[in-house]
Amino acid sequence: MLSEEPRRRRWWVHPIVSQRLQKGQFHTVYFDLRHNPEKFQGYCRMSVATFDILLASLRSGLTFQDTTMRRSISPEERLLLTLRFLATGNSFASLHYEYLLGISTISGIVCHTCQLIWQRLREAVMPTPTADDWLQIADGFYQSSQFPNCIGALDGKHIRVKKPPHSGSQYFNYKQYFSIVLLALVDSNYRFIIVDIGAYGSTADARIFCSSRMGERLRANQLALPEPRRLPGSSASAAPFVIVADEGFALSPHVMRAFPRRNLDDRKRIFNYRLSRARRYVECAFGILSNKWRVFMSSLQMSPQNATLVIQACVILHNFTRIHDVPSEPEVAPFPTTTSVGLDHNPQGRPGSAGLAVRELFADYFISPEGALSWQLNSIRGTRR
Repeated sequence: MLSEEPRRRRWWVHPIVSQRLQKGQFHTVYFDLRHNPEKFQGYCRMSVATFDILLASLRSGLTFQDTTMRRSISPEERLLLTLRFLATGNSFASLHYEYLLGISTISGIVCHTCQLIWQRLREAVMPTPTADDWLQIADGFYQSSQFPNCIGALDGKHIRVKKPPHSGSQYFNYKQYFSIVLLALVDSNYRFIIVDIGAYGSTADARIFCSSRMGERLRANQLALPEPRRLPGSSASAAPFVIVADEGFALSPHVMRAFPRRNLDDRKRIFNYRLSRARRYVECAFGILSNKWRVFMSSLQMSPQNATLVIQACVILHNFTRIHDVPSEPEVAPFPTTTSVGLDHNPQGRPGSAGLAVRELFADYFISPEGALSWQLNSIRGTRR
């Protein structure tokens, strides 16, 4: 059998792509956008000043050497292209016609820039919390949601992805699509404190949390949590610092979940109401993240490894823009009304007595004169005006 000759390339550079410096979107609109701050904000999802700070942090990693064969793509164009992809979710093929760059070139730029954003900025915008940091987070939750000793709201978000080849049902979640999971702990400013990214969509949030580094360190008492302290105005025993979560997570001394929905009296309903007021911050943070970085509005057409890089970059950019830009999104969302469907049972079995005792301590405090809110009883009975 005769061997086939290798396919010969028709062009070294396609004639359309060769016009990038004259007609590419970066070269035609970038400088005009910089003179129109509102348009720049809509295009990049950040202000000109924030873009410049971000570019300065990444420039050395985005700068490549020119060769005798071709000029390298500038750091400004690489960053603008990546932000446009994250802000719109446009396919690489669509960006190819806008920026007049090869599809494989765009893919390489986006993945490299996302990885660089995570590596260069993670310690600056999402540092490992210290005991003082936890105390500031707890004070923020108490001021905004009146839930004392709360160090974060915990939940998972399914990020839709294309089915990876030969993966079976590993990525198929209870919502009937393929996904990887973003598990996040959020503060009262809607910033991500700790994240775990990349778990299979078929895995329940509770199991992801138990096997994550965050869960392991919490069980081993290695998160540098402050010592327990009394609840404001209370003379009862000191309460530990806790994370608020939904019914999909196991109850423990440091993780609070709502009382079961059956046989609820007013005391338990008030606890559930107060817990939902604190827990909504993680739901709102996910909403702000998806609304700003609309790559999450559709399925990520890439491997799970590259999808993880995109999620990591968006998490960092979310915190980065909340630090450097004045938030413009509506940040008050209704209290969570959804129920937990399709979640695994508690992987650690029935809740231990220590977790039950802590929940009872908070429930008693929320109906005491020191901890009660004037409107909470009307709220649980549906009579609040």
